[in-house]
Amino acid sequence: MTALVVTLPACSGSKESDDKNANDKSVSTAEIRDIAKQAYIYGYPMVDNYRIQYSYFQDEQSSQYRSPWNVLHSDAHVATPADTAVQTPNSDTPYTTLGADLRAEPLVLTVPEVESNRYYSVQFIDAYTYNMAYVGSRTTGNKAGKYLLAGPDWKGEKPAGVDQVLRSETDFVLALYRTQLFGPDDIDNVKAIQAGYKAEPLSKFLGKSAPAAAATIDFVVPQNPQDQRKSTQFFNTLDFVLQYVPVQESEKDLRAKFASIGIGTDKKFDISALPADQQQAFQDGLTDAWNEYNPLQAKIDKGEVVSAQLFGSRQMLGNNYLYRMAGAINGIYGNDQAEAMYPIFRQDSSGATLDGANKYVYRFAPGQLPPVKGFWSITMYRMPESLLVANPINRYLINSPMLPDLKPDADGGYTFYVQQESPGADKESNWLPAPAGPFVLIERLYWPDEAAINGTWKAPLPQKVA
Repeated sequence: MTALVVTLPACSGSKESDDKNANDKSVSTAEIRDIAKQAYIYGYPMVDNYRIQYSYFQDEQSSQYRSPWNVLHSDAHVATPADTAVQTPNSDTPYTTLGADLRAEPLVLTVPEVESNRYYSVQFIDAYTYNMAYVGSRTTGNKAGKYLLAGPDWKGEKPAGVDQVLRSETDFVLALYRTQLFGPDDIDNVKAIQAGYKAEPLSKFLGKSAPAAAATIDFVVPQNPQDQRKSTQFFNTLDFVLQYVPVQESEKDLRAKFASIGIGTDKKFDISALPADQQQAFQDGLTDAWNEYNPLQAKIDKGEVVSAQLFGSRQMLGNNYLYRMAGAINGIYGNDQAEAMYPIFRQDSSGATLDGANKYVYRFAPGQLPPVKGFWSITMYRMPESLLVANPINRYLINSPMLPDLKPDADGGYTFYVQQESPGADKESNWLPAPAGPFVLIERLYWPDEAAINGTWKAPLPQKVA
């Protein structure tokens, strides 16, 4: 399939164009509108990323607050229907999070040895929302290790005792640690592994004096997700974020174009200070951005564009800023396809919406379990909330660690009963309880085999039964 690429016209990048802003009459309102559309598509993931990290690491009054910058936070519990803060909560891999501020110096990250049959990963996401690096079972193995996480201005060499240097294009990096949970009784083992995750400044690791602290940042308060989609205050936040997102060689002309309407210069941008016609041009550009985006979302909803196409490194996504925007909208911080795949089932095999008023079976034929080197799971979410489903057996998913307790079919395949009521005592081991109303199933394949990546293996569809 041909990728959808946002084509951004080049500009001169000259000092004259860099000095322009929206108040410069040489930039017409039509040009402002067009550039604002491009800036919105380009900047949406970065602004949404900033909103989340502000709540995680900066706003201590937020219900989502985790820890200060450069301090690890582990959350080890089995997600239940009581967990309502985050949509589609993951009950497979309890999270550890780290908001890294690398302006003063790099961080040295320590991971413990993890038993060979347990999957874990550390995903590093830069301020562009590119997946810049991985540590874990797939990439570095389950042995203990030390990794230096460095920002764009650090020019040092790998210190003794460090296994690898991870270099980021931005000073602010989010690290997401996922540690496989085999089941509720395994939670203390996960906690022990999480206790072995460490983060320390390079100077402390080397036993040297710390460098001067980075300048204090006057963080702007981000918009909520709804306003971010419709208010031109978005451009004020984007202007702030771009201070901490260095211009890459491949984007010099693009960033100069944004600067020509006042975004990303050394002067603070304030949309409210512009004349009414220019403010309207920004508003129209925002609307144009969504009009360009909506056909892509329709393709995603139909399965014509899949999650594997929306997440990855700069090398993978390149200048496909519309896909990068789609990644943020549909599930920001998604993994590279090589790390995880996420088949989503909203409909049954006939194309009808999944609903707990009906009964379904979900069957893996003999030899057709999801091909993974890590593990797989199928999780139930009630809609429209995308939350876990309360049920009499407190089961929210079926996953590969459960296979010894599941009953295989006579031919060696596995049939799961997806319905609201128990299918009966003889089938209850394979029951995935559903809500009374609409639901979706999300299948997760961690460290998928090539057969899943290249499409040789395809996830089956739920089938409605009488």
